[in-house]
Amino acid sequence: QVQLVESGGGLVQAGGSLRLSCAASGRTFSTYTMGWFRQVPGREREFVAAISWSPITTWYAASVKGRFTISRDNAKNTVYLQMNSLKPEDTAVYYCAATLRRVGVASVAAFDSWGQGTQVTVSS
Repeated sequence: QVQLVESGGGLVQAGGSLRLSCAASGRTFSTYTMGWFRQVPGREREFVAAISWSPITTWYAASVKGRFTISRDNAKNTVYLQMNSLKPEDTAVYYCAATLRRVGVASVAAFDSWGQGTQVTVSS
């Protein structure tokens, strides 16, 4: 497993942007598929985006496609989530996650390492 630490959350107005970062420990970062999930109190954690490496493949939830972009910098052991055109319904705790899987990654069950989460609040 890897240790994951998210940062970059905060309060933003609707239509604004935020960039989340997730720093990972370990020397094998490039072998992991990295994902972002989000959770609102009382609801299940939901998939947002994921990115593999070599070849690079990205996956997005329909609700964020075209507004969010996932990327990674293997030299820095970091994965990012650029969030644009934010909406109040994007308000949630955002979690970074890692898995060695390369298929079926759009689900919580596919990931086995998780960060502590960072709060994103979008005001209307």
